[in-house]
Amino acid sequence: MSIIRKSFSISTFTYPHLFFPNRPQSPPFLNLFFLTKQRNKSFSTIMASSSPNSVADRHEIPQILNPRTIVKKVSAKPQREGVGVIVRRSIGTPELKNLDPFLMLDYATFSPPNGFPDHPHRGFETVTYVLEGALKHEDFAGHRGIIRAGDLQWMTAGKGILHSELPTGDIPNKGLQLWINLSSKDKMIEPNYQELQSKDINRAQKDGIEVCVIAGEAFGVRSPIYTRTPTMYLDFTMNPGAELRQLIPLGWNAFAYIVEGEGVFGEEGSSPSTAHNVLVLSNGDGVRAWNKSGGPLRFMLVAGQPLNEPVVQYGPFVMNTREEIQQTLEDYQLCKNGFEKAKHWKSRR
Repeated sequence: MSIIRKSFSISTFTYPHLFFPNRPQSPPFLNLFFLTKQRNKSFSTIMASSSPNSVADRHEIPQILNPRTIVKKVSAKPQREGVGVIVRRSIGTPELKNLDPFLMLDYATFSPPNGFPDHPHRGFETVTYVLEGALKHEDFAGHRGIIRAGDLQWMTAGKGILHSELPTGDIPNKGLQLWINLSSKDKMIEPNYQELQSKDINRAQKDGIEVCVIAGEAFGVRSPIYTRTPTMYLDFTMNPGAELRQLIPLGWNAFAYIVEGEGVFGEEGSSPSTAHNVLVLSNGDGVRAWNKSGGPLRFMLVAGQPLNEPVVQYGPFVMNTREEIQQTLEDYQLCKNGFEKAKHWKSRR
């Protein structure tokens, strides 16, 4: 079921000085990439236990009785955002404004000295998965560190976060960021991070397929990530000739984002889909995919339980009503109700 989006400004790119005249000017609020080195007990670091491939070997190929098919394909076209950042946005565009509970999906590419300075968030979660390069992150609670290739950060902005992300090193940064909505009861919880380094993400291999389990379960292997909004997030790489059958909970909205190569999804006789396309899937108990090409196929399979709540978005703030957005703007402007530390904080550039 689709999100109800109210007719209040929904631009994701809002310059802070336009509605915060007393604050210094800064680049647009954008979806960003980060990983922190936790220094406070309220921000937990999760270390996943290793999962041997013997678990996957014992895992039986599931029977899919009601296979999902592609109902919409959206090309993530490149566009420039921020300071020298190229973003391929799929969810969060006129073609696909949202896919409840998902608000936005970006594949971003940028290099030093480009990046994103201080900016806030409230009311949702960001899932940042870096594919190449490294980024330094810092927030107004004193947490800072580096997110490297293959690392994951699952950030719950909750009642409020102010942070910055800047690239480090000489390698171009590439990665994905997904915005996941929070239910009305969770929008004002305390901020929290869950982190997994690349070496600690559970993996499994079976029949020419490797999966990194970011959230949920695949091949009998589970992720330790706790998802307040129930979510499955799987990073698949399929060798030529491989076939995948993956269960997805009935009623959840689901999509695949192709990172590399080309593959056939849903029905074996359908046309192949190529990199940087989002494939929105119909309802069903699972999905089938085939790699009929001569090279590897890498894609993200993501699904989530719809919230079926109204959404009002104003840049980096996502709430349920216009009044809550107005309150959020006041809270940020006056540095209260979760933004107290924003009053005197600036990141170390």
